[in-house]
Amino acid sequence: MGARRRVFPEAFKREAVERVTSSGLSAGQVAQELGLHETVLRRWVRDLAPQATGPARRPIPQAAVPSPADLAAENARLRRENERLRMERDNLKKSRAHLQSGLPMKFGLVDEHRAVWPVRVMCAALGLSASGYYAWRSRPESLRAQTNLALTDDIRLIHAESRGTYGAPRIHAVLRGHGRRVGRSRIERLMRRAGIRGLAAVPRRPRTTDSRHSYPIAPNRLARNFATSTPNQVWLADLTYIPTGEGWLYLAGVLDMYTRKLVGWSMRETLHTQIALEALAMAIERQRPAPGLIHHSDRGIQYAAEAYRGALASAGITPSMSRKGDCWDNAPMESFFHTLKTERVHHRLYATRAEARRDLFGYIEGFYNSRRLHSALGYISPAEMERRAA
Repeated sequence: MGARRRVFPEAFKREAVERVTSSGLSAGQVAQELGLHETVLRRWVRDLAPQATGPARRPIPQAAVPSPADLAAENARLRRENERLRMERDNLKKSRAHLQSGLPMKFGLVDEHRAVWPVRVMCAALGLSASGYYAWRSRPESLRAQTNLALTDDIRLIHAESRGTYGAPRIHAVLRGHGRRVGRSRIERLMRRAGIRGLAAVPRRPRTTDSRHSYPIAPNRLARNFATSTPNQVWLADLTYIPTGEGWLYLAGVLDMYTRKLVGWSMRETLHTQIALEALAMAIERQRPAPGLIHHSDRGIQYAAEAYRGALASAGITPSMSRKGDCWDNAPMESFFHTLKTERVHHRLYATRAEARRDLFGYIEGFYNSRRLHSALGYISPAEMERRAA
């Protein structure tokens, strides 16, 4: 069966455009982060940017006509930059086998070519520090010490690429995925020695559920049986809050139980039913589930409301609700929000809701769904899990 064509809801497109126009990232960087073709994203920017209303959106200034001297200086700078990039590219081509095999030869590779390329350029391309190279070169070290030094540099690189979130288990999974045979305890030891840490959890805040209403309550059809065999068998839904300098920003999410992908989301200033409906609509548009899917949530008024129950019925989705006050009945969804706050929210101070929206969109679509290794999936990403199931 061929891969299913990706569907991009309007909310996704608007947030992607806002990220280009307001985050300081280029269209190419945002496209790479979200797994898009740059031409597609640029078309969205062309079509949707004039409609953007976010307070942080910057107008694009008209460029002044440069003088001949300015052009000459810029051409010289571009030539230097192109030469640096060429050296990094050529160096990476030569070194890729060493990076993937984990051999303690990266410093040796730098030493071998230091008469051809600058040491700092080669070290940057290999994920090494120049100071580490000079320390290696100035004193004889045992093979084990050289291996540990190279492994620590790889750990730093993986940790940085995870936005500082990965601890030893996920770093071990990444190395194992590259064919590296190294023990998890050794990684833990090297991380402690180098002061590298995954993000730690912080205490949770009160829940946002309001079950004091007279709407009908669906039975607990799931009953904590989270086992699934394909995507779009069980969806979990919940809401949480994000603190900003302007007040709370609320996030509604819909999580696919099989892939652990956040298939639907919405962010608003209030907890009205509309926020939950928008997240559900995104999930339905994106996934096109067959009738019979079970949708599990708590007993909150947003999910028990007539409009929400009607939207589920129209899509052929069967509702299920947790027992009163029992968060464990929706544990995987709670776990997602815990991960989001542990890895992102609790390490940021958002001045505005718009700033929080942009950052959360980048985390959800640019990292969590597409690249973050999930322990419950055997340390692969939700996107990879979905691809394998297609």
